[in-house]
Amino acid sequence: MKTHQYEVVVVGAGGAGLMAALYASKRGAKVAVVSKLYPTRSHTGTAQGGIGAALGNLEEDSPLWHAYDTVKGGDYLADQNAAKVLAEEAIDAVIELEHMGLPFDRTDDGRISQRRFGGHTSNFGEKPVRRACHAADRTGHMILQTLYQQCIKQQVKFFDEFHTIDVLVNNGRCVGSIAVDLATGELHVFHAKATMFATGGWGRVWSVTSNAHSLTGDGAAVTFRRGIPLQDLEFFQFHPTGIYKMGILITEGVRGEGGVLINGKGERFMEKYAPKIKDLASRDVISRSIYMEIRNGNGVKGKDYVYLDVTPNTVNRYLAEAGESRRITGEDVEKKLPDILDFCRTYLGVDPVKEPMPIQPTAHYAMGGIPTNVDAEVVTDEHWTVLPGMYAAGEVACVSCHGANRLGTNSLVDLVVFGRRGGMKMAEYVKGADWGALPANPAGEIEAEIQRIRNSKGKSRPGEMRATMQRVMMEGVGVFREQKAMQESLDCVRQLKEQYANDLHIDDTGMKFNTDVLEAWELGNLLELAETTAISAINRTESRGGHSREDYNERDDENWLVHTLISRNHATPYAIDGTYNLNTEKKVDMSLAAEDERFKPKVRTY
Repeated sequence: MKTHQYEVVVVGAGGAGLMAALYASKRGAKVAVVSKLYPTRSHTGTAQGGIGAALGNLEEDSPLWHAYDTVKGGDYLADQNAAKVLAEEAIDAVIELEHMGLPFDRTDDGRISQRRFGGHTSNFGEKPVRRACHAADRTGHMILQTLYQQCIKQQVKFFDEFHTIDVLVNNGRCVGSIAVDLATGELHVFHAKATMFATGGWGRVWSVTSNAHSLTGDGAAVTFRRGIPLQDLEFFQFHPTGIYKMGILITEGVRGEGGVLINGKGERFMEKYAPKIKDLASRDVISRSIYMEIRNGNGVKGKDYVYLDVTPNTVNRYLAEAGESRRITGEDVEKKLPDILDFCRTYLGVDPVKEPMPIQPTAHYAMGGIPTNVDAEVVTDEHWTVLPGMYAAGEVACVSCHGANRLGTNSLVDLVVFGRRGGMKMAEYVKGADWGALPANPAGEIEAEIQRIRNSKGKSRPGEMRATMQRVMMEGVGVFREQKAMQESLDCVRQLKEQYANDLHIDDTGMKFNTDVLEAWELGNLLELAETTAISAINRTESRGGHSREDYNERDDENWLVHTLISRNHATPYAIDGTYNLNTEKKVDMSLAAEDERFKPKVRTY
């Protein structure tokens, strides 16, 4: 077993991890990035439509309006201090990315171009605003490439295709992590003064998802097993426009450019649900609206999908009806949405310039995760107690700037703003910190678990178990939820956990590039997160943001304006018979509401 020693170890090489590594290295820390993928294959590269910042390049805008939209879009569960940090620091972060060389689209006078996105408004909800800074529909890809180049320039050390499978906590502080080298199967200990998890989400819990196969919740599950609670797991966003049956995302930028949602009767149905802002309502509102149209028999050809239409004839007709002078052409669509056109032509045989695209909601983004403060420090309870040496940023983290529902573009803002803050905080922390002792036999428990999986010869194959989990979670803990269906899904997941522990079957017992073993280990993470998500959702007896219950269909600010923290009641990392502690005393930070009446919870209308 090999041991490496770095002052800062960042697990995950997406936008948050690279931003943190870049800033920690710039401030003098010795930094390593450990990633199970080659960095430029990280999921940040799939983000399409834009990164939000109130630059005001095309019309008046304000960071305070951006913060308001973030809080309102999050159904008032966002920590408002975090939303304020997000909105205010977005401007500097975007300009900094531009200076690093990111090729944003430009206005005629050379400034960063901006487009509309759902839920983003001017003057506290008055009208849609152009806030999303974009590089065609490849914005995340451009951010990833730009930050990776900057990290190489800063001589950050990369351990590519090293799959992190445990975190090391000893004497009340985090002292490192353990990863398996995919090429050899060997375990490596990464001894660090500061460790950041930036490992992304867990959309693979559901059957229809925009998430890559690599997004299996590794970071959240690993930290959870080591006693760190998870926050707000009941809130998982279903993006309204995924390609029918496949889940591949069609960016909100399509609607930002004028695209409209059409039901099977040829109606622009969002006029019924959000008459003021229509197709640019927030994602949770549109996802529920699509499902209601389908339930009411208004799906296309009687099936479970509707159309997203960005054909010039349709868009220009609705622009004219709205009194707008702007018009689009087929060339505009080709220029601004090249990847989306390619996806649809390749996978569907549909040309969006000439015909509408079939879409359905797709599991997209975790609003919950590892709880942190605004400096990306991991906190362990409702009193915001910091775990020294442990940090998290990006989708795996829950600083709760998104509350119960994330606005489009704010994921990329989250990555660069809180990744940067975390990098600076780690660089500051390691200057005064000692190395801390590794636990005795640091890899003993995880090595035993990997060997258990490798030697399993039962009857239950991981792929079949994963498919069952995804199906029952989609059916019971999807866009709409109610007690009976959620409990049935939870019962099934718990049965699958029993099979995983006692009846697993693995074919490949080798060491090199053993994806059979590691995909089985990832299944364990998904089952852990499916169970805790269902428990958290059953526990929250209200509807809010991405958590929509048909048996409690109203938002309940009196009882539920709180975060959920879920933790294990046992200390054995791989036990399956443990019970869970649910804590809802970690209050929402309402600091802006105290200053401005408009930030106080109210009925959310569009």
